[in-house]
Amino acid sequence: MKTNDYVKYMTQTFVKYIDQPKEERVRHKQERREAKAAFWYRWFGIMPYILYSEVKKRKK
Repeated sequence: MKTNDYVKYMTQTFVKYIDQPKEERVRHKQERREAKAAFWYRWFGIMPYILYSEVKKRKK
């Protein structure tokens, strides 16, 4: 991808983002956060995540 194409793509993406209403941007951002895997799972894998969730359940 040439530099000019990249600048064009970034400009289109930015304008598309700015044209959205603020409520829609906030809602979309929230949806992305909820879809993202938990910190423990992303960084350490499934076993520490399971261990952490079990400890958390027992504390409640």
